[in-house]
Parts: sequence; C-alpha cells; structure tokens
Amino acid sequence: MHREAPSRYLQGLIDGLCELSLKDPLTGLANRRHFRAVLEREIDRVTRSGEAALLLMLDIDHFKKVNDTHGHLAGDVVLQSVARTLSACVRPMDTLARYGGEEFAVVLPACQAAFGRVVAERIRRAVANTPIRISPGVELNVTVSVGGAFAMQWIRSTTLLWTDRADHQLYQAKSAGRNRVSIEEQPDSTVSAEEKSLLFGPLYTPSGWGDLPPLDPNPTGSAY
Repeated sequence: MHREAPSRYLQGLIDGLCELSLKDPLTGLANRRHFRAVLEREIDRVTRSGEAALLLMLDIDHFKKVNDTHGHLAGDVVLQSVARTLSACVRPMDTLARYGGEEFAVVLPACQAAFGRVVAERIRRAVANTPIRISPGVELNVTVSVGGAFAMQWIRSTTLLWTDRADHQLYQAKSAGRNRVSIEEQPDSTVSAEEKSLLFGPLYTPSGWGDLPPLDPNPTGSAY
C-alpha cells in the first residue's frame, strides 16, 4: 500500500497537468490549443461523413472599456460570467473554448444551417440578457458579436481557412453595429479557392477548372 501511494500521487499529478494543458485556467473552458485539435478532428469527420459542422467565433463587444473603467479583475468576472452563459447555450457534444482575450469559439458537429442560426441567436440574446455583478451593488450588461462559417461537406479544409472564414463573418457582425450574428448565407459560394484546390488538386484554379488536354477522337493503340 505504501508503495502504491507515490504512484497514485504521481498519476494524479500527471492527470492534473494534462487537464491544465487542455483548459483555460480562468474560465475552465477548452483552451486555444485544445480547440484547434478539436477542429482538426471535426474537419476529418466532415470530410468522411459529409455532415455539415458550424464554427462560431464570438467577441465581447467593447471589452476594453470594461477593463479601462472597472479594472482587470472586473474584466475577469465578465469573462467567467460569459463563459457560464455560453456553456448553458450549447449541447454536450459541442466544444466551447476561450480562444484568446475576450474571444470565444464553439464548434457544433452535425449542424444544419437553420439550427446553427438558432444557436447563434440564442447565445447572443442570452449574453445580452444576463446581468453581471462585478462588485457589491455594481452590475454590467455586455453583448457579443457572433460570426459563423461551415466546414463544407466532402472538402478537406484546414483549421486556418475555416477560422479565417468565421473571423470574416465576425468582422461583418461588428461592422454592422455589434451585438449581431453573421453566418454564411450560401456556404457553397464561400468555399475558398485554397479549399477547392485541397479537394480537386492542381487542376482547379481561382477562375475555375484549368485547361485539360483534349480527348483524341481517334485514339491509337490497343485496349488490351
């Protein structure tokens, strides 16, 4: 028994370090490193299964003003509160992460367009309608802007291309006035040339299919 105790302690320490390496210490959500690994796996799954998946990128609006006005401790309270609100809005199968600073991300597997928009709007409303107590007698209300992009079926993309498209939609939401949701309206049309080249190879160019050699109407040689 005495010999096993150090082993159990060491295993517990290793498990704890592994847990810390996957989670954001402030919010308890997945960290950026873990989330990007999840995105890689989800891209593989979508490529094989053909099921759509949605990536949402979320940013707390005017978060710098919270830090400047109320201090960084209040900012931490806001981040923790928003993390709890987001956690209540997603499914157990979804992966929610603190992506960096005041930015969060969530990937929704097996997510059709209509359902994804419902979830994104639910998140936006839940955050806006949740007062945050930052100190005795002081409450804040914050909002989030949300951008979303789909991992297209059958196309082997990359995490960078996928997050870039979601970030573009997030920029659209902020440019439109913040506290808004912007998700790709026509996912097929937003697949980048880089993503198409990953699927189709060098024959595909940004302007379409490259030149193919003409078929010889009178081929020579034997088929046997």
